Amino acid sequence: MKHLLLTSAILCMTPLASAQTLPKPPDVAQRPHVVTAPHGAQRQDPYYWLRDDTRENAEMLAYLKAENAYADAVLASGQPVQEALYDEFVGRIQQDDASVPFRDRGWWYYTRFEKGKDYPVHARRKDAAGLDAQAILSANAAGNFAGEDVLLDVNVMAAGKDYYAVGGRTVSQDGRWLVYGDDINGRRQYTLRVKDLQTGTTLADAIPGTAGYGVWANDNRTFFYIENDPDTLLSTRVKKHVVGTDPKDDVLVYEEQDDTYYMGVDRTRDDQYIVIVLDSTVSNEVRYTSAAAPGAFTVLAARARDVEYDADHFDGRWVIRTNADGATNFKLVTAADGSTSRKQWQDWVAHREDVLIEGFELFEGFTAIAERSGGLERVRLLKLDGSSDDVKADESAYSMGLDANPEADSPWLRYSYTSMTTPATTYELNVQTGERRQLKQQPVPGYDPEKYVTERLWVTARDGAQIPVSLVYRKGFEKNGKAALLQYAYGSYGLSMDPGFSLTTVSLLDRGMVYAIAHIRGGQEMGRAWYENGKLLHKKNTFNDFIDVTDHLVKAGYAAPNRVAAHGGSAGGLLMGAIANMAPEKYRVILSQVPFVDVVTTMLDPSIPLTTNEYDEWGNPEEKPYYDYILGYSPYDNLEAKAYPAMFVGTGLWDSQVQYWEPAKYVARLRDLNTATAPVVFRTNMEAGHGGKSGRFRRYREQAEMYAFMLGQLGVERGD
Repeated sequence: MKHLLLTSAILCMTPLASAQTLPKPPDVAQRPHVVTAPHGAQRQDPYYWLRDDTRENAEMLAYLKAENAYADAVLASGQPVQEALYDEFVGRIQQDDASVPFRDRGWWYYTRFEKGKDYPVHARRKDAAGLDAQAILSANAAGNFAGEDVLLDVNVMAAGKDYYAVGGRTVSQDGRWLVYGDDINGRRQYTLRVKDLQTGTTLADAIPGTAGYGVWANDNRTFFYIENDPDTLLSTRVKKHVVGTDPKDDVLVYEEQDDTYYMGVDRTRDDQYIVIVLDSTVSNEVRYTSAAAPGAFTVLAARARDVEYDADHFDGRWVIRTNADGATNFKLVTAADGSTSRKQWQDWVAHREDVLIEGFELFEGFTAIAERSGGLERVRLLKLDGSSDDVKADESAYSMGLDANPEADSPWLRYSYTSMTTPATTYELNVQTGERRQLKQQPVPGYDPEKYVTERLWVTARDGAQIPVSLVYRKGFEKNGKAALLQYAYGSYGLSMDPGFSLTTVSLLDRGMVYAIAHIRGGQEMGRAWYENGKLLHKKNTFNDFIDVTDHLVKAGYAAPNRVAAHGGSAGGLLMGAIANMAPEKYRVILSQVPFVDVVTTMLDPSIPLTTNEYDEWGNPEEKPYYDYILGYSPYDNLEAKAYPAMFVGTGLWDSQVQYWEPAKYVARLRDLNTATAPVVFRTNMEAGHGGKSGRFRRYREQAEMYAFMLGQLGVERGD
């Protein structure tokens, strides 16, 4: 651990620059602006002018650049720590790694990386006698690429670009054509392209402004895709394209008029149908047409408020996961071909109060059901005779889920497994014999899982709710109330933050820190009610839960009261802004990435991408009760003159999910009101969007910068 000791010395010798040695932070102009709600309520927003949908306003750009220059100055003294962290992160990556191949229509598909390169190579090999996933993994590890068919070498495609990302990749049924999307600024507005895999030629069929993927019909010449609205960026139209024709002639096959719905296109498990999937926060609708002879799309069951469902087709019937008829945690039902109404649904797998059904995969001899119970995931195997078994887990706190299973006639089920101490592992289980084999575990050079401990505990919230918390720390850790802690959470949209392995977290553990994931309300870790009790007019439970977990961990000796850091991004950045206003004294430093902090103004403006889709998540502030409730926690609106923790706030200029001006306005107002001297760093990636910079190594640079700032603020100086 010599490098860690060296890092400790650096930390001791080069603390973050003090306030006396730093330049003054940027002071951006205020300009009067009134935001008026339909019911008459008004708010002053003096930094509203920082919004520029074109991203071209010179004064706004100058401010962002000034903030970046100030961030450079604040973070300069921590540069050696940044470099040490980055070296550790990258050192735990096997650079010539490859994914586990899966077989589909006579080909084995996989993604691999080459040493020193930032982007993946997407490839395939023709199926042959003796060829399987293990054989291909071995060949790739040995650098033997004979017989490989390269679909996309993203390193070549990204050359010379500040940002580049490939979206969905879909191969036609006959294996000849590849449709894929690419994005050059991180705004997630993809241009669809078509490649002839026989000749290696990319055709002139370029379709901009899409969701980034296509779904092929059986003729191997036609694919369906989603065209986004150019202003709101919402997925609003499904079009049909024929290879080799002018995209201007593409036929509109469906247009959604309700802007509270997201849209997707897919094929069913048995390839019989192409489906349009419409999703809002509280309802769904599926439309289907023949994949062999596409025509008008038939509604499987008409949308109805508070009725959610998703469906797949296999073995001559529809299988549907739904919350209909009071099935809060969802149940499975079936419907015959030609069904067009919920009245035709037949119950199959019953609803249970203590088990959430999250998904399913249909096979010829069994059905794999992804479930959640007691805050943990599991996979249940339901056999044709009605018996069922759970796929066994190896630890008490873990994450498990269905993996790629494209072949419905296989007796082998693939699933993924990880924990906070176990790197991502891919298994396959023979449902007929019970044989389990490990196909691959994420290689992590220099990492020894025996040196670390993961723990699951329960925290009683102020209203009595029991909140699960996952922790990890290095063996030998003592709960003496002296350690530094990083606590992470998300808590929105019903997205569960399950305990998984993180190669960057290891660097914190090796420095004596504790890492905790708080599974707070707003997620779905404890079932659907856990989500319902953390949204709309119950949203404040999310923030209270996070603070209550912090209090418990400090009281239980996991951390010193003045050495707690909090981290969240996007809707988790809203969480960070809320706790900063509610309990700033409990956190030494807050890390907030692409934070949703200007909730009222954004939710009042339907022209902003994604706003209308979110009314059933946050509430529509055009209605006075929701306006008042959201205003009560919106981070931007609740900043006040008091001492705030040190903060690292990050955003991307081209972010389409949370627009850059939200954190920009937030930081500007925070600087006006903050009475503390702890530094506030605002970093804008000028070439990136919601997910940060492209490339597998660049994001580690960003994380090293953020973590170095945190370590300096927490006074973490020791490496074991």
